[in-house]
Amino acid sequence: MDTSRLPLTRDLVLVGGGHTHALVLRKWGMKPLPGARLTVINPGPTAPYSGMLPGFVAGHYQRDELDIDLVRLARFAGARVVLGAAEHIDTASQLVHVPGRPPIAYDVASIDIGITSAMPDLPGFADHGIPAKPLGRFAARWAGFREDDGPAHVAVIGGGVAGVELILAMAYALRSRGRLAQATLIDSDQALRAIGEKARQTLRRALVEHGVRLEENAAIERIEDGYIMLQDGREILSDFTTGAAGARPYGWLSNSGLDLNDGFIRVSETLQSSDPQVFAAGDCAHMEFTPRPKAGVYAVRQAPVLYHNLRALMTGDPLRKYKPQKDYLKLISMGSREALGERFGTTLAGSLMWTWKDRIDQAFMEKFRDLPAMEASPLPAEHTLDMEQALGDKPMCGGCGAKVGRDALLGTLAGLSGTDRKDIPPLPGDDAALLTTGGVKQVISTDHLRSFTNDPVLMTRIAAVHALGDIWAMGAEPQAATANLILPRMSPALQARTLQEIMGTASEVMQAAGAAIVGGHTSLGDELTIGFTVTGLCPRSAITLSGAKPGDALVLTKPLGSGVLMAAEMAGEAKGEWVAAALEQMSQPQGAAARILQGTHAMTDVTGFGLLGHLLGICEASRTGADLYTGRIPLMQGAAELADRGIRSSLFPANQAALPELRTAGWQDLLFDPQTAGGLLAAVAPDQAGNLLEQLQAAGYPAALIGKVTEDTGAITLSA
Repeated sequence: MDTSRLPLTRDLVLVGGGHTHALVLRKWGMKPLPGARLTVINPGPTAPYSGMLPGFVAGHYQRDELDIDLVRLARFAGARVVLGAAEHIDTASQLVHVPGRPPIAYDVASIDIGITSAMPDLPGFADHGIPAKPLGRFAARWAGFREDDGPAHVAVIGGGVAGVELILAMAYALRSRGRLAQATLIDSDQALRAIGEKARQTLRRALVEHGVRLEENAAIERIEDGYIMLQDGREILSDFTTGAAGARPYGWLSNSGLDLNDGFIRVSETLQSSDPQVFAAGDCAHMEFTPRPKAGVYAVRQAPVLYHNLRALMTGDPLRKYKPQKDYLKLISMGSREALGERFGTTLAGSLMWTWKDRIDQAFMEKFRDLPAMEASPLPAEHTLDMEQALGDKPMCGGCGAKVGRDALLGTLAGLSGTDRKDIPPLPGDDAALLTTGGVKQVISTDHLRSFTNDPVLMTRIAAVHALGDIWAMGAEPQAATANLILPRMSPALQARTLQEIMGTASEVMQAAGAAIVGGHTSLGDELTIGFTVTGLCPRSAITLSGAKPGDALVLTKPLGSGVLMAAEMAGEAKGEWVAAALEQMSQPQGAAARILQGTHAMTDVTGFGLLGHLLGICEASRTGADLYTGRIPLMQGAAELADRGIRSSLFPANQAALPELRTAGWQDLLFDPQTAGGLLAAVAPDQAGNLLEQLQAAGYPAALIGKVTEDTGAITLSA
């Protein structure tokens, strides 16, 4: 049976993208549970791997080698990704709260959010220090500092293993660049007191060899810009101060209603919290049954048990118990490509230990780099002629990439008989219709999108912005909207949850645009499809495709590339940060841009036909041509690289066929790329272009002047 067509009946929500959850996602992708809808919530599209952080700090690894790509991993697992930091879990209502969106309901939840090294009680640290955890923010700040010029003073607060690893790595990196002025490790007690004597002596010797100043039994008074003031009056110079003193839980857990131990979630042998529907793993969990120090090895080995128990709670199968090992191999980086290994009191140090550690770390990360790409469904043995050509060699894209090509659509519309109604003025090729009632000019348009993200909230936001595009492009003010939804098959409870998310988001976007949701229609199908019929009122003459004049400047308000990026994301080829940036740009409303461009001669929104297809529409309606300055056209992050690798949206061939005389290749193929919720393309008077561009950019749009209108009817040329 095709399990992808079975109804969804349970929501499983993973809060945090820690190591345990990352491994659960990978195992889930190998064997998903039919009927379960999986969600992962994380502040960003990546989750840094702590084991490689010292190597990154020292300069042995590049920044991208440190990250687990959660967006790509979630696509592999069939999970939706919510990019945002959870701020509350309501165990009574079974809701997870994330700022900027409706609460996320769960039937079963798991928390793996790690820890923080923030020091809220240390005066000045919040303003002048940077905690070592969460790792992502620390890594970004260090990368910038490391590449600066001039002498550098650095300090780490906390003389445990983590603090020693960091200060050795920082000292090595700065000395390698000829910048190290002073590196200082500060501890309020004795440093390295939690490890064996031999390992402690080895690491102390490494501190001396790397020129690290060790301040023990040193109480800190406050942190200032450029120095640390000790309670005994001494000052320690530091241009980059970080904290690695112990592990602190995130404060929002204290309001969760779960049983805690010093702020950490108490879990049983099954990794369940005091609420059996909520699990916890990794550093944010306290193993009440057998307390252990915070260490990544426990998080990794919790993954198989957590994966089994999450499924078992939703299937009624018995749960398993997690039994942590008594001791584990500690591999500690020593700045250069050397490491110390300790277990059961035995200690070895040197380059061989580094090689061993590197292999272990690389093997762990390879689990997330080597994910199978999504493949097209195999054809049955017996099928009709031309089935292979119709199916294509890759999965059908979502969004505008799933739409019908320009030639097929315009050819069909050309065969329809016109209307002699006087209240419907004929328009040359505009996507919205213009109605006149009692002297009031009203525009109406409808659009829907096949989902390309598993998050209904994000998909709704993009679909609403996309549907409003035709209204904004005609210079109208949004008035009313109805929703047209197809939900995948799911239980009544999940239907209600999903509809609440969709309609809450739709109402938010439409109200912000000035329109009211006045109704809608729903049905069940194979996949999520979201659409809106929207009306708008014209306070002045409607802007159409037909007003462009030779010499007009062409202004584009958003970058190109969403079609290629979404196609690459489906195939597991796009970086998570690229996808996240593209989704954010697609979610940006165009209302403010439309108001700035209200005096334009002609305007359209760039969507399914791509930039060239929609520009051709203006040229044909206005009986003009155009010259595009390809070097000035803004592109989404990663789009050019993906296009140069040959990745294309499934609608690309149809868009390219509309202008066979234009030969493009590589990144220039993005001119035919179908856009979802794309930017506005406007033909404006040349003497106004500079001022309008400044206004658009000041309003937050990455707008650009990308060409000019010419006299050659229907002719489009490309210039550098």
